[in-house]
Amino acid sequence: MIKEVLVVEGKMDVVAIDKAVEADCIITEGFNLKPQALKNIEQAYKKRGIIILTDPDSAGERIRTYLSRRFPEAKHAFVPVEDATDNDDIGIEQAKPDAIRKALEKVRTLDWEPTDEFSGADLIVNNLSGAADASQRRARLGAILGLGFANAKTFLKRLNHYGVTREEFAAAVAQLDKEDGK
Repeated sequence: MIKEVLVVEGKMDVVAIDKAVEADCIITEGFNLKPQALKNIEQAYKKRGIIILTDPDSAGERIRTYLSRRFPEAKHAFVPVEDATDNDDIGIEQAKPDAIRKALEKVRTLDWEPTDEFSGADLIVNNLSGAADASQRRARLGAILGLGFANAKTFLKRLNHYGVTREEFAAAVAQLDKEDGK
């Protein structure tokens, strides 16, 4: 049983989570966060803590950003987009139980004091920005680090806001390069 309450977007996300882990969930019903849903999230946040597990798409990211501002000590879990896609539909409800469990094993907390450990140069040097396969490399690195998929700007922000260390980053990049035969 997961101690924190998972915050997800829809009823079918809860069905997918129930197949993966034992956890309580609160549904946002997309970005239409009703006052009762916000009240429930706030109570869970204060009593047990919350883990935000929104879809790996732009709407899910907007919900995550909104909830992060409102609940700054919330934890975050990211299911990689390739693990949450089925029949051209993206969402937690499409994720296999193993992908959900992996995401929850790599929960991150938004740092109160973001660092400036990483810069755009780190992304460029490691072919995470500006390279032909940069988007795919970011997606794979995001899965390894538990940061999910993002464009270069958002990925850099996540590196600096979710407590990724230089050592974690270097090990993950080395793993990518090894997989690519570099």
